[in-house]
Amino acid sequence: MDLLLYLVRRQELDICAVSLAKVTSDFQEYLSILELLDLDLIGEFVVVASTLLEIKSREVLPKPEEEETEEEVETTNSDLIGQLMQYKRYKDAAKVLDERASQWLERYPRLSDDRPNRRRDSSIDRIREVELWDLVSALARIVRMPDMEQETSIRMDETPMSVHQERIRACISESGRATFSSFFENEKLQSRIVGIFQAILELIRHEGYRAEQPVMYGEIWVLPPLADDESHS
Repeated sequence: MDLLLYLVRRQELDICAVSLAKVTSDFQEYLSILELLDLDLIGEFVVVASTLLEIKSREVLPKPEEEETEEEVETTNSDLIGQLMQYKRYKDAAKVLDERASQWLERYPRLSDDRPNRRRDSSIDRIREVELWDLVSALARIVRMPDMEQETSIRMDETPMSVHQERIRACISESGRATFSSFFENEKLQSRIVGIFQAILELIRHEGYRAEQPVMYGEIWVLPPLADDESHS
């Protein structure tokens, strides 16, 4: 639902009036990248993809029984749109609660000796400035470069993630920020690219690194964590 909502918003479509068949191709493209990443929840994406394909096929195939077919399409479409609207309501409510929590922390900041000096709690980590799907979209552009060496079977990158993370930290520390695509320069193997991508996600989600996209759907910049005084200002 999150990916579907992202695609609908990206095309500036009204959820209530959208023809979901129009976003099927985009969803399928993201699905191919998710399969490359070998996510545990890929099955849920396949279910939504199959529903979108069903809607699209009913719209493009000959309709011997016009009224009945249109009614079936409308029912399937409405069911998925209903789920999408419900998901959006929950996501909007969560955003409001998160904003209120941030305002509360600004009014009543924790004392310095109460601040944990260990790694942040992963349960509250989120990718804020740039959505996860923007990062996946940027990864898709890199994977589909003409000179990319395609692997018949995806194997795990043998380089430890900590090695990728250290290289990324060093690059950002030296220049202050770095483009997302720069971490993949001269990389040809998909398996290694996936390893670097996962390392970037880990830094963003669990170590406070940030991702920003000044131009919508343009280049993504990866920045270092904010200092404590900046994060509470």
